[in-house]
Amino acid sequence: MSESRFSYTQEHLRNLAAEVLAHAKALGATDAEADVSEGYGLSVSARLGAVENIEHNRDKGVSVSVYMGQRKGYASSSDFSLPALKTTVEAALNIARFTASDDCAGLADEKLLAKDIVAPGLLYPWDIDVPAAIDLAQEIEAAAFKVSPMVRNSEGASVSAQHSQFVYANSRGFIGGYPTSRHYLSCSVIAARSAKDKDAMQRDDWYVSARDPKDFPDPKRIGDYAARRALSRLGGRKLSTRQCPVLFEAPLAIGLTGALVAAASGGSLYRKASFLVDALGKEIFAPNITIREDPNVPKGFATGPFDDEGVATRARDVVRNGVLQGYFLSSYSARKLGMQSTGNAGGCHNMLMVPTVDDDFAAMLKRMGTGLLVTELMGQGVNYITGDYSRGAAGYWVQNGKIAYPVEEITIAGNMKDMFKGIVAAGSDLIVRGSMTSGSILIDRMTVAGA
Repeated sequence: MSESRFSYTQEHLRNLAAEVLAHAKALGATDAEADVSEGYGLSVSARLGAVENIEHNRDKGVSVSVYMGQRKGYASSSDFSLPALKTTVEAALNIARFTASDDCAGLADEKLLAKDIVAPGLLYPWDIDVPAAIDLAQEIEAAAFKVSPMVRNSEGASVSAQHSQFVYANSRGFIGGYPTSRHYLSCSVIAARSAKDKDAMQRDDWYVSARDPKDFPDPKRIGDYAARRALSRLGGRKLSTRQCPVLFEAPLAIGLTGALVAAASGGSLYRKASFLVDALGKEIFAPNITIREDPNVPKGFATGPFDDEGVATRARDVVRNGVLQGYFLSSYSARKLGMQSTGNAGGCHNMLMVPTVDDDFAAMLKRMGTGLLVTELMGQGVNYITGDYSRGAAGYWVQNGKIAYPVEEITIAGNMKDMFKGIVAAGSDLIVRGSMTSGSILIDRMTVAGA
């Protein structure tokens, strides 16, 4: 696969976007914006050594928002022909005519738009065909079964290579876009001590993702690790209800940063549906915590010079020394709050929970001493209005810094305000999941409800 596998050039996409904007202006729109994109990819999965799924995807789309004063209309199409583009614009205008005026509607402020845009270099094509993808998926799964005869079943191993590109343009002179890639390898298996012990089966999985396939580890390690995770969960016990320290494994610790982003996002704030309303400039985390947002991380999954509205992105500390320094605002939510866009239309950009200690995972277990290691969470369980947190969980009981035995069928509970302020340490065992990076996180005390 190579960049030439795209059906259109970047210049062609720019011309399509310009055509949409010109037609909107000709029909009386006071402002307009357009997003034109296309993508292609291959996904393959294998289960129990046999091919389970082969999927080729190729798609394209154009979306347009038009404004008549402060009335907005939106429409989209997957047809790039000139008549279809015009029809899409006309549909958006017809919607705008019957939409109520909104004082906060409109394009991003021109002074905030990105200038002198340099493509961030996020396209790393993966030249893998179907036979090679099948072989790779089977190799990953076979590595899992090789670990132990107690790995008795599989939910499959998957290989995915995805490529996309886009152009965003608006009637205030902004136009920009670039191609990207996202590739994935995964494996999920089931373990049991005996073939007849169906009531004591345990499953677990692992996956890795990368912009550049050269950054993948040895694929066999993915299957191997998925198997070892499933095997380690055999013989799970229940816990009596107690309060104790809780260590969130890195993939789950990322969810705590995600909770911050959700609670500090403009939509939640102006609706008064967040426990962080009016928290700007206040200490909401333990004073050792800094959380950084950086849209310039090489090969980052949320890297980009501008957001979904063309607003320039910038690196910043969202939390510094425990104090909330900024929200996540689009142009609309910023106006609702009487503030300025933070360049977060479309989401956050490469959030990092900065390690507070130079502790790997084993050292974090020792730091906790005795308590609960959480490796799986179930259900949503977060009330963003009050901050109350309650989720089903599974993991391991830790004694004297070492894993003693697996635990299951428990619930962990607390309040996000207390959890944020109760972070004792953020580890250096960093892992990337989408737009967020974190190591394991140790919280001083939570309620664990069990049998």
